[in-house]
Amino acid sequence: MYGSPMPPAALSGVTVVDAATLFAGPLAATILGDYGADVIKIEHPAKGDPSRGHGPARDGVPLWWTMLGRNKQTVTLDLGRPEGAALAKRLLSEADVLIENFRPGTLERWGLSPEVLHEVNPRLIVARVTAFGQHGPYAHRPGFGTLAEAMSGFAAITGEPDGPPTLPPFGLADGISALTCAQAVMTALYHRDARGGTGQVIDLAIVEPMLTVLGMQAMAYDQLGLVQQRTGNRSVNNAPRNTYRTRDGRWVAVSTSAQAIAERVMDLVGHPEVIAEPWFATGAGRAAHADELDAHVGGWIARRDLDEVTRAFDEAQAAVAPIYDITDVFTDPQFAALDSITTVDDPVLGPLRMPNVLYRMSQTPGRIGWTGRPRGADNDTVYRERLGLTPDELTALRDTGVI
Repeated sequence: MYGSPMPPAALSGVTVVDAATLFAGPLAATILGDYGADVIKIEHPAKGDPSRGHGPARDGVPLWWTMLGRNKQTVTLDLGRPEGAALAKRLLSEADVLIENFRPGTLERWGLSPEVLHEVNPRLIVARVTAFGQHGPYAHRPGFGTLAEAMSGFAAITGEPDGPPTLPPFGLADGISALTCAQAVMTALYHRDARGGTGQVIDLAIVEPMLTVLGMQAMAYDQLGLVQQRTGNRSVNNAPRNTYRTRDGRWVAVSTSAQAIAERVMDLVGHPEVIAEPWFATGAGRAAHADELDAHVGGWIARRDLDEVTRAFDEAQAAVAPIYDITDVFTDPQFAALDSITTVDDPVLGPLRMPNVLYRMSQTPGRIGWTGRPRGADNDTVYRERLGLTPDELTALRDTGVI
């Protein structure tokens, strides 16, 4: 295996086959690999994983893949060919998890349906990650996280009231679905291993986790007929809640979800009189007077530099945060204390900084053992050591384009 061996970890002994692309499925596999799962990444022999050509690169090294492929062994395999499908069955016969995101019906067309795979390995967990799920009128549509951000209602409520619906400038729906997929896999593993269950199929539609993170929106419409509108940085549930510019040109975000915090903020900015107003007693009441509250808070902040603002809010035990770009993240002492952006050695790029594992565990900490590997770098290791293929068999498979 490439890189220094991973220490005993929470998911040691769990084998995950990652046959997914861009981005939810592969990121879910990355998360599992960070905590010790033995992840085998399958890529098409000619095309490779799309993330290898997505986004910026340095010295020919794709940065997205460098992160997304970390802690994964990489093999090439054409699943659409009978020889490739047969090899996949052998690989999956001893695996614990398959993560895939092909359009519904694709695995079935290749002879790799969950039913077939469960005949080979009844303990296999098959996580199927698609835009709209495995059934329904949209199931066979091509889809990405952007469509989920649009159709879930997220874009409709994001942006200024007089501006257009706004999409996030990053893979929000994919990221949320990756976390969901990793959690679903862990739930299925628990059912199988701790409850005496068997393997099963996970049907994850990327659009659905977005519905959940939007909170009570569906219930508010069902019960009250309310359709949430765009409010910019303001909230319909509390105020003051906005972004404000400091005297030295920086921006801060203020949140007052708790009544006590709202009172502290208004005391701090020199307008304690509003606390006695009947409408100030509820978040909705404060939201209805957001113009007035924003004027008080924004005016106070505009007369002070960032350091003075954050220090005063901290002393008042009120909630404020500077609005960072990535350069600020790299120098912030809290992120440094947590090692949130950690250093990993790459064989080509040398030491590089990337987001660390998601959370800290006292007994079984996660770890980044290595960055994304070259395409097919582990063909010999996986196919010879796991499946027992001979050098001649590997040569034949290469010559015919199966691997």
